[in-house]
Amino acid sequence: MAYHNDDAVLDIHDRPAFGHWLGLSVQHLFAMFGSTVLVPILVGLDPAIALFSSGVGTLLYILITRGKIPAYMGSSFSFITVMQALMKGAGYPAIAQGTIAVGCVYLIVATIVNFAGSAWIDKALPPIVVGPIVMVIGLSLAGTAATDATMRTLANGTSVYDIKYFAVAIVTLAATIAYNMYLKKFISLLPILLGLITGYILAVIVGIVDFTPVQQAAWLSLPKFQIPGITYTPKLYLDAILSMAPIAFVTMTEHMGHIMVLNEMTHRDFFKDPGLNHTLAGDGTASIIAGFVGGPPVTSYGENIGVMAMTKVHSVWVIGGAAGFAILFAFIGKLSALIHTIPSPVIGGISFLLFGVIASNGLKVLIDNKVDFNKKRNLMIGSTILVIGIGNAVLKIGTFQFSGLALATVIGILLNFILPQHAANEEA
Repeated sequence: MAYHNDDAVLDIHDRPAFGHWLGLSVQHLFAMFGSTVLVPILVGLDPAIALFSSGVGTLLYILITRGKIPAYMGSSFSFITVMQALMKGAGYPAIAQGTIAVGCVYLIVATIVNFAGSAWIDKALPPIVVGPIVMVIGLSLAGTAATDATMRTLANGTSVYDIKYFAVAIVTLAATIAYNMYLKKFISLLPILLGLITGYILAVIVGIVDFTPVQQAAWLSLPKFQIPGITYTPKLYLDAILSMAPIAFVTMTEHMGHIMVLNEMTHRDFFKDPGLNHTLAGDGTASIIAGFVGGPPVTSYGENIGVMAMTKVHSVWVIGGAAGFAILFAFIGKLSALIHTIPSPVIGGISFLLFGVIASNGLKVLIDNKVDFNKKRNLMIGSTILVIGIGNAVLKIGTFQFSGLALATVIGILLNFILPQHAANEEA
């Protein structure tokens, strides 16, 4: 007889009544909505496609993991810096190949795990490597947040400082912090979405929002899919692949961390059943599909895990319902157009907090694992990763190049394998 967790209101395979299912699924949709659409807004992609790919990716993940893991796939923040750079150059076709490459890395690692187990992953990515890399992901975006929050772009393409923009950004930031600190129950899981709404209302009041695109948009419309061979002619972008693929090893650690949380919450061991190979394959397949339709790479979402922790509703039927609603929302044209009208200072205000939280999570990895920086080995690895990554050092080989984050990841892994546990002048 299959195990059933009686501590849960709805266990993994429990199917709620239709009315309950509707409300619970929409609740999960709102929990992930703000973060999932923020990534394409920051990069310059269509938020409707991000919703579509997150929904399809989640359904595929549930299928590949045999309906045993209640995890939602949403837009990953780890690739923002690289995608922004690629968008200014070759555009989305390059991002697409990088996104597909990320998914392929997941599938390759899943295959290796299937035959060799997963112990080697812990050796390649210990806390001293993962922590600084996660910090780089957040801190390398600080300049983007500051620009969005303060600079207004004129008709001729030049940017000027605007105190009105900064005021909107600060109010957005303050509101998001307040919602996160003082709200309770389910509504406390939506500080990003509520902060966006607050900032947006203020932006409307001060007159920096143009509703013309919303008025012109149809109620129902197709997302702006980017499909190789149909909407653009595919060609090889090795620089994009080499820039994005290494970052997959960073998001894998986040993925595995979420699995560990779900293990504890549901009283199961998903590393054994359905197995880490299946969870990685599900995540990777979701990113590959996203790359083929025009979305960013996706990964499992902590926001949805938080909803499950609070409500004790662990049903894959509810997660699948949220995915279905995400797909449906992607075809509502006026909603997509409305998202596009969100002005940059609102995004900048949210980003002040969001990117800082990402960096702080890297610091949390180091603290939780009690990484000792009195050890020269740890000091050398952490310091090198931080400066190479935040400084955006670039390794160019002909027409190919590694971005700062990807280069920092590779060098961090190499240092971890090469350096001895103790320096020659250091006590063992």
